[in-house]
Amino acid sequence: MTNKHEDSFWGGIVKALGLVFGDIGTSPIYTLTVVFTLTKPTVANVYGILSLVFWTMSILVTAEYAWLAMSLGKKGQGGEIVLREIIIKLFKKGRILAFAGFLSFLGVSLLLGDGVITPAISILSAVEGLLLIPSLAATKQSVLVLIAALIAFTLFFFQSRGTDKVAKIFGPIMVLYFGSLLVSGLFSIAGTPGIVTAINPWHAFEFFRQNGFAGYIVLSEVILCATGGEALYADMGHLGKKPIIRAWYFVFVALYVNYLGQGAFILRNPEAKNFLFAMIQSQSPMLYIPFLFLTIMATIIASQAIISGVFSIVYQGITTRLMPLFKVDYTSTHIQSQIYIGAVNWTLMVAVIFVMFFFQKSGNLAAAYGMAVTGSMTITAVMMIMVFSKTTKKWKVPIVAVIALIDVVYFTSTFSKFPHGAYWSIILASIPFATILIWTNGQRCLYKALRPLDLDIFMLSYEQIYAKGHINGTALFFIKGLDVIPPYIVHCVIRSNIIYERNIFISIVRTDDPFGVECRHNTNVGSGLEFFEIRAGYMRVLDIEKRLKEHGINEKVIFYGIEDIETKNPIWKIFALIKKLTPNFVQFNKLPAAKLQGVVTRVEM
Repeated sequence: MTNKHEDSFWGGIVKALGLVFGDIGTSPIYTLTVVFTLTKPTVANVYGILSLVFWTMSILVTAEYAWLAMSLGKKGQGGEIVLREIIIKLFKKGRILAFAGFLSFLGVSLLLGDGVITPAISILSAVEGLLLIPSLAATKQSVLVLIAALIAFTLFFFQSRGTDKVAKIFGPIMVLYFGSLLVSGLFSIAGTPGIVTAINPWHAFEFFRQNGFAGYIVLSEVILCATGGEALYADMGHLGKKPIIRAWYFVFVALYVNYLGQGAFILRNPEAKNFLFAMIQSQSPMLYIPFLFLTIMATIIASQAIISGVFSIVYQGITTRLMPLFKVDYTSTHIQSQIYIGAVNWTLMVAVIFVMFFFQKSGNLAAAYGMAVTGSMTITAVMMIMVFSKTTKKWKVPIVAVIALIDVVYFTSTFSKFPHGAYWSIILASIPFATILIWTNGQRCLYKALRPLDLDIFMLSYEQIYAKGHINGTALFFIKGLDVIPPYIVHCVIRSNIIYERNIFISIVRTDDPFGVECRHNTNVGSGLEFFEIRAGYMRVLDIEKRLKEHGINEKVIFYGIEDIETKNPIWKIFALIKKLTPNFVQFNKLPAAKLQGVVTRVEM
C-alpha cells in the first residue's frame, strides 16, 4: 500500500514538472544574459542581482502563488476566471463586482497576450545556443530565426492530434533538464563557493544604493526569473495543489542553484555572452550538444504547456459566456482538459512566428516580455485582497497588500521597456480584451433588443394552438431559462403554427463549479410542453445528445434561433461580424445537422 502511495507522490511531481514548470524552467537560458547587457558584471552587481533573483522567486512565486493564491480554488481549479467566480459569490452585486470583472478580463487578456511572447522567447533563446558550437558559430541570425519558426510551426501543426500520447515523456525530460541545471550549477559554485552568500538581502539593498534609478530599471529584466510563476495557480486544476507545490520546491532549488552557478561563472568570465550555454561549454564541451538538444526539448515542452493553458483559458471564457463560441475538439477520451481549439491554435501560431521575425533576437524579445506577467501578478494580488477581506482569513490581507505593492514596483519598472517593444504586450492583450468587452456587452444589448416574451403570455397562445392539432414527434427548442421565451420560438410556434406532439424547451446552465452535471426534467409545463435543464460545471465537456437519450428523449427536429443584426453602430457591427464568423450554439455542441432548423429573427441594435 505504501509503495502505491510513494508512486503517486513521485508520479505527481514528475507530471507537474512536465505540465506546469516549463515556462519558469526555461528562464535561466536568458534571464542573466539579458540583465547583464544592462548592468556591468562587477562583483557587487553580480551579488546584488543574484540576491534580487532569490527574493523575486521567493516573494512573487512562492509566497504569492504557491502559498496564497493556491489556497483559493474552486473544486481544485485555479486562475483569474476562478477568482472572479469566487468574488461574484462573495460580493453578489455592486461596484466592487464590476471592478473585479474588469480586472479579471484584463488579467485573462494579459495572460493570452503572454501566450504569444513566451513560446517565441523560449524557443529562440534555446536555438541561439547553436552559435556556441564552433562549426556553427558563423550562422546568421535570420537562419536561427527560421529554425525557431520551423520548430514553432511543427509544434502548432501537431496540436490537433492531441498531446495525450507524448505528454507521458514530458515529465521525465523535464526531470533530466532540471537535474542538468542543478548539477551544472553545483559544479560552477564549487569553483567560487563564496557566491552562496548572495542570498543575503543586504546585497540587493546595496545594489539599489549604488545604482539608484538604474537599479530600479534593472528590475524589469530581473522579473524574467519569475515569468511562468502564474502557471502554478492557473494549472492547479490539471494535477491538484499538492503535487504542484512539492514540485515547485525542487524546481526552485534547481533554478536558484543554476543562477548561483551562472553568477560564479560570470565572476570568472565577465566577458562571456550567453551565460548558461557558455558555462556548460566550459564545464564539458563533450556534453554541450546533448545539453543544447535537451534545452530545445524543454522549450518545446514549455511552449506546449502555454498552448494548453491558452486553450483552457479560452474554454473557461466560452462556458462562462465571456468569449464567443469557438469550435472545440476533444483530443482525449479520458482526460477532460485535453482540448483543441483550431481558431485559437492557428491565430497563436501566426502571432508567435510573426513576433520571432519582428524581434529577431531573444534579447530584443526580452524587452517585450515582463509587462504582461507583472500586470497579471498585480491583478491576481488585488483580487486576492478582495477575497481575503470577505473571509475568515482577514489576517492575510496585509501580507497580500505588501506583495501587491512589490508587484506594482516590478510592473512600473517595465514601463521603461515600452519604447523597446513592451508595447507589443499591450497590442497582443488588447485583442482578447476588446473581444471580451464587445462580446459581453453585445450579448447583453442583443438580449434587450430581442424583447423576449414572458412565459404566462406565451402559454395563453400556445395552449390555443396546441388544442387545434399538432405534428407527430418531438421538437427541441433551446432557451436560456423558463422565465422568458425568445422571439424565435414565438415566431416558430405562434406565428407559423409549427407545433409538435412533444415540445421540449432545453436550457443549459453553466454553474460556478468547474465540474459536475445535473439534469432536471419537468414534463408538465403545459399540454405537450416540457422543460429540460442541464446544469454543468464551466470546465465540463457536455454531450447533450447522450443526456437527452438517457431521459428517453429522441427528437425529430431541433429548432434554434439565428439573429440577423441590423445596426449603424460600428462596435455592434464588429459584434455582428464575430457572431457570423464563430459557430452558433448548436454547432458548438455538435448537435446532429440533419435535424437542425434555424429560425432567423431580424434585430435592430
